[in-house]
Amino acid sequence: MNKYINAFILLIVCTLCANAEDSIKVSRNDLKALLQRVERLEQAQAHPYKLGYTDAMTGASTQMPKDTVKTDSTKVKASKRSGRFTIGGYGEITAKHCFYSNNYLRYGKNPEKYANDHYGEFDLPHVVIYMGYDFGKGWSMGTEIEFEHGGTESAIEIEEEEGGEYESEIERGGEVALEQFWLQKAFNRYAILRAGMQVIPVGGLNAHHESTEYFGVYRNEGEFTIIPSTWHEVALTFMGSTQNGWHYQAMFLPGLDSDRFNRKNWVKPGAGSPYEFKLANVFAGAARVDYTGVPGLRLSLSGYLGNSFRNTLSKSISELEASAYKNVKGTVSIGSFDFAYKGYGVVVRGSATYGHLSDAAAITQYNIAMRKGSVSSKQWVASDAIAAGIEAGYDFFSLNKRLSEVKRQKFYLFARYDYYDSMFKYDNKPTDMYSWCGRHRAALGINYYPIEQIGVKAEFAYGILKQGTRSDGSRGKLYNDEPQLSIGIVYAGFYQL
Repeated sequence: MNKYINAFILLIVCTLCANAEDSIKVSRNDLKALLQRVERLEQAQAHPYKLGYTDAMTGASTQMPKDTVKTDSTKVKASKRSGRFTIGGYGEITAKHCFYSNNYLRYGKNPEKYANDHYGEFDLPHVVIYMGYDFGKGWSMGTEIEFEHGGTESAIEIEEEEGGEYESEIERGGEVALEQFWLQKAFNRYAILRAGMQVIPVGGLNAHHESTEYFGVYRNEGEFTIIPSTWHEVALTFMGSTQNGWHYQAMFLPGLDSDRFNRKNWVKPGAGSPYEFKLANVFAGAARVDYTGVPGLRLSLSGYLGNSFRNTLSKSISELEASAYKNVKGTVSIGSFDFAYKGYGVVVRGSATYGHLSDAAAITQYNIAMRKGSVSSKQWVASDAIAAGIEAGYDFFSLNKRLSEVKRQKFYLFARYDYYDSMFKYDNKPTDMYSWCGRHRAALGINYYPIEQIGVKAEFAYGILKQGTRSDGSRGKLYNDEPQLSIGIVYAGFYQL
């Protein structure tokens, strides 16, 4: 209804302008700007959670007190008819064919044995349901449940071939997780407190990982490989935004667990907890600052700092203090820059993330010595890891007014490049046996959006593995490259009821 009222008002304004005694000529650009203004007002009324400072996980904005939604230049009073309940989510339906092996030994001593292997997958990488509620007077809450790879399934069956015995079977090996549950109090736009399970917005991917916020069929491999994604912890957050486009977050949270660090994913497995609770023997801080004061442009800095070694159940704190590891801290420091630009049919996004782990050699030694059956993978872990990537796409439908402005469809041709290495630097290891942990990746593909919330994607990517030192002493490629063809259908949307 609001859409038709706004359109009617716009029609009256244009008619009055055209018939005024002192006529005013309205250019196409002026009319386009006015249409965009009306569209923003519609969005403010229909989707207030999407305006203001965007929450790192869902795109749900922090709620202002007194049912007020703020835009860049307008304060819009929420309609009495509008609800306080918000529902939404995002997800992907994907398929891929990989022209390389998925055998766990493909990075072993004889990689040529698997040179001609290939395999395919159908998957539901992420299906996310978000629900939020605005209690009023600045109080609100948000929840999010994620089903990874279709969730989990188990069943008990009677086996006729085994004398009628009852047998429990796992029928699906995905995951179901409560990724967010938080309560927050907004005092004003500058000061908002949030407590509970929430996303740690370090890096571009964690802050903007909804399916329509990247071109690839799957999330970009660099950040996804070396830092947790989607990184969520129980934390206390102070955040807010200014009227000139600055947005900020500062978070206090438990540290990562160094027990589970490994060579392929660096510190990524150290987030969350394999136990019924999250260990908090050490603490950490995270922060993010975004600048959106230039139309179409976002510039962001984020970082994380915290110790990790004492977050373990393998030994007590007193035992560690009395051992050779008493001075080991395992300090994890991560710095990241990311940006996005959208305008004139062009979308460009990029990020660069660098991480350092102190005492990496000592942590490696400690983890490898852990007993069988422990949570540790007993692998080497790097002192430094790196990930950088950039993608650019052009909307060819922007050249056609009917497709872009009337039907509001988009068709992007995009290219992406990534470089990452989870074993960028490591101590006391003289060979290149982990050169497969670093690679370049180039991709080319299309994104078609028949409506804003739905996208159809196709992508061809080529993973180029790093060179290393062969057994004969020569330099060259040690492992097979990894080409991949992927297609997917994605969605993302948030609505107020």
